[in-house]
Amino acid sequence: MTRRTMPAFEEQLESIADGLAEQQYAVTDHFLSDELTFQLLNRLQQIREEGELKKAGIGKHQQFQVDNTIRGDYIKWIDPGTAKQITQHFLEKMQAIKDYLNQTCFLGLKDYESHFAVYPPGTFYKRHADRFQQNPHRIISCVFYLNPGWTAQDGGILRLYLDEGQTKDIVPIAGRLACFRSEIEHEVLPAHKTRYSITGWMLDQIGSLTFL
Repeated sequence: MTRRTMPAFEEQLESIADGLAEQQYAVTDHFLSDELTFQLLNRLQQIREEGELKKAGIGKHQQFQVDNTIRGDYIKWIDPGTAKQITQHFLEKMQAIKDYLNQTCFLGLKDYESHFAVYPPGTFYKRHADRFQQNPHRIISCVFYLNPGWTAQDGGILRLYLDEGQTKDIVPIAGRLACFRSEIEHEVLPAHKTRYSITGWMLDQIGSLTFL
């Protein structure tokens, strides 16, 4: 009997689940086609040109503060109800990953929230974890990169701090999706040119974002 060839997306889902189960992270190249990735980049550049990005901060609610010594990116949260068609397509793919992880890894994921992010040259995000005592509901962190022609020399590398002192460096090249468990400490090293991405989290509760 000839083994059925799995569709590319099904293979990606399996690879992401396996990576998260075996080593706490997964890196998937060509997550979207070059054309769709370029359309998302154009959308983010349009958002930036229209002045819709805001300086990112740290902490939540009363603890929220902007501190350029810790992070330097600019963001815009994505409202699924008003997102453009290309962004909706991306969100649908991320929802499919969430559903697959629930089926295979039993993570109890209930929602996905995300924002566009831009790191101007010279900016970074110091070592931190996305899941902590005051924000325990982020289970899986995901970053989709939109940077064509990017190399390690351009900086902006995502560095994961793994067990036993090991690290994993992920170059933010266009079309690459990085997923990792949200309790893993990580940082974004200084970018030497403008770095574009979509950052998101899979949650164990329904998100409570307020869109401005």
